[in-house]
Amino acid sequence: MATVGDDKDPTRRGSDMTTPVVERRVAAPLSSAGRTWPVPPPDGYTADDLDRIPDLPPHTELIDGSLVFVSPQKLFHMQIVDLLKDKLRHLAPDHLKVRREMTVTLAKRQRPEPDIMVVRKEAAADEGRKTTNYLREAIELAVEVVSPDSEERDRERKPELYAKAGIPHFWRIEEDENEDPVVYVYELDPATQAYVATGIYRDRLKLTVPFDIDLDLAEMDEY
Repeated sequence: MATVGDDKDPTRRGSDMTTPVVERRVAAPLSSAGRTWPVPPPDGYTADDLDRIPDLPPHTELIDGSLVFVSPQKLFHMQIVDLLKDKLRHLAPDHLKVRREMTVTLAKRQRPEPDIMVVRKEAAADEGRKTTNYLREAIELAVEVVSPDSEERDRERKPELYAKAGIPHFWRIEEDENEDPVVYVYELDPATQAYVATGIYRDRLKLTVPFDIDLDLAEMDEY
């Protein structure tokens, strides 16, 4: 996963939910697939810039004012995302909708794209069908599947941003040594604006929040 805006990843390895160290520098132009991207403003790009910069690659995110380009994903990533998308859509109550391939504006220079989102139907509808992103108030759950090239972002920086934005629920999904999924479930502590771990699930994901969920994680092999 490449970034434009900082010459280093804005996160540093640490414990799962520690606050990363962010180092801001002015970056040189970056070439990708034969294209040179412009040097960003001194303070970085803004969320609105994602809709203004022409010909951005699909699924480009904005983290700390830097453009983040997504690398090709592993089969594991595709399978678990497809499983969750299908099962959660079947289980979600009418007032909630499951979405993917959409960014969410968390702050002026923060516009990530969760692998899966559960959004409040009424709040999402207010944005209209031409919208390219959701506002943070619409998001009930954000899900990130950890990829090898974005481990630190998926484990540290993005959950920190989701928590500060007030998103109530967060799941982080890892691939274990047997290539099976492990789901780490977190809920927001409003007093600290940080996530609290509430469970780790390997074979079956069974929860009562944000709605009743009971699904067999092994079914990802069918996708």
